[in-house]
Amino acid sequence: MYEEDRPKFIPKKFTSFRSIPAYENAIKDSFERCLDLYLCPRVRKKRINIDPESLKPKLPSRKDLRPYPSTCYLDYRGHEGAVLSISVEPSGQWIASGSKDGTVRIWEVETGRCLRVWEIGEAVQLVAWNPLPELPVLAASVGADVLILNTGFGNEEEQKRIKELLHIGTPTTDDSDDMSSFLSWIQDEKYDCIRLRHYRTVSSIEWHRKGDYLSTVMPAGESRAVLIHQLSKRLTQRLPFKLHGLPVSSVFHPTRSIFFVATKKNVRVYDLLKQKLIKKLETQLREVSSIAVHPAGDNLIVGSKEGKLCWFDMDLSSKPYKTLKCHPKDITKVAFHRSYPLFASCSDDCTAYIFHGMVYADLNQNPLIVPLEILRGHTSYDGRGVMDCKFHPRQPWLFTAGADSSIKLYCH
Repeated sequence: MYEEDRPKFIPKKFTSFRSIPAYENAIKDSFERCLDLYLCPRVRKKRINIDPESLKPKLPSRKDLRPYPSTCYLDYRGHEGAVLSISVEPSGQWIASGSKDGTVRIWEVETGRCLRVWEIGEAVQLVAWNPLPELPVLAASVGADVLILNTGFGNEEEQKRIKELLHIGTPTTDDSDDMSSFLSWIQDEKYDCIRLRHYRTVSSIEWHRKGDYLSTVMPAGESRAVLIHQLSKRLTQRLPFKLHGLPVSSVFHPTRSIFFVATKKNVRVYDLLKQKLIKKLETQLREVSSIAVHPAGDNLIVGSKEGKLCWFDMDLSSKPYKTLKCHPKDITKVAFHRSYPLFASCSDDCTAYIFHGMVYADLNQNPLIVPLEILRGHTSYDGRGVMDCKFHPRQPWLFTAGADSSIKLYCH
């Protein structure tokens, strides 16, 4: 045979398997294989050197965005249980609070003096001050009842009007929609007020900007979950829409006849005049806890039970424009300031976050959201932290209500 055709090995004969020796070139072969792999030509990868700092969005300095609340200025003490809700009077002189100890209190903002106490005897879940300065009445929800309390402020003329408004002669029932079995307007002699007796627990109260209409939400109320009451005519009507989900809270549009209802997963936007659904905003959250609408009305924020906060730009899309993951625990409340470009969220982690949220008149420019400050000071009680937060109507101040039975005022 020719040299190249000859076999590389010469076969040998062995008597048994055991007498076959190891392959003598094993180590040499594996070394050569490794050498081949090590010396094989490599592909050159081009690496881009990017400075990670340059990828961050350019945010304005916090100093340029002043004023915003940053330090605790006053502490309103007097409640013996967790303060569940607070509401600021439209002029910003008084603040009302409802607590687990069964009292509704009115405080003077500047001094921290407690002016008036109503002993209701049951945990007060919500308080909401009427937005009209000439109608100083207060709505408070206690279990399944909503009380419309006369605060006693205002001059004699206004007091006379309020007393007429809060006096029910003969109990009126609306026969057209048989609401009498689900809701009754009762005169409460003890507090000299109106008691709206619902048939399920009320979880949210919101006044309309004109001060005559009041919306209440009962999550377990099925088709009558969201009701709108008219104070002057003592009428109640239910929302004529199917909600598809348990409602959490509702809010009126600041300028138009539009009504927002937040269910656990979505926010539905209805036109009350045309009686139709305009938009459905998908929050992509596990469970919505609260909702607030920007004073211009085109943007809204939604807080959730998993500590996420969504900002919706309704002209842009039905999905969130930004989702901020800031709190480690449930967000209990979100709020917008009426005149300053500020919004806040408070949570069970005993903090409140202040954000700068600038909305531009130019539709091509997206809203600017800048985190500004974390307000601490409340202590945790029974696993709960800050229960409610509200901005002062005129000043860049924030009020927070804590489960540690105190109300704090943060100033700039």
